[in-house]
Amino acid sequence: MKAINLDGVVMYVSSTDDRGVVDAKTRLYFAQKGSRVFARYGRGSVTRGCLVGTLSGSELGFRYTQLEDSGQIHGGRSICEVQRTAQTGFRVIEHFTWSTRSGSGTNIFDEIR
Repeated sequence: MKAINLDGVVMYVSSTDDRGVVDAKTRLYFAQKGSRVFARYGRGSVTRGCLVGTLSGSELGFRYTQLEDSGQIHGGRSICEVQRTAQTGFRVIEHFTWSTRSGSGTNIFDEIR
């Protein structure tokens, strides 16, 4: 099986949880070096966000921080399953837990080809 490399991948949020803030307008821009993964994201109700984490096999774990349109800064942590399909390219199923507000949930990101 070919190793997952998210470097240069751009994704959108195809499904978001009620407790999530990202939405279909949000774009995520990934960079990867070895197992280290970084992404910046924004649009929709997020002015600017970033995530920093590591990829092990198909599991991506990261911390995220975001500046929201409200002017508030929030963040948390996520454990994700990274999949690759012929139809959608990369798909990330994110299970997030807020550190700065209550709640957790699941979002799905799909690659923009």
